Amino acid sequence: MKTKINEVSEQNQNLRTKCLVYTRVMGYHRPVESFNIGKKGEHKQRVHFKENQC
Repeated sequence: MKTKINEVSEQNQNLRTKCLVYTRVMGYHRPVESFNIGKKGEHKQRVHFKENQC
């Protein structure tokens, strides 16, 4: 059984564009897709946090 979100996603597949995700590595920015498999796994395990205002 497909959900409504999946149906809409499939219908609009031709309208989608590729999104590049960049991250800062050793002082400069690199696209995550260029990482080796170990670095990609490490990137997925990162914990993002939101700093509270003072």
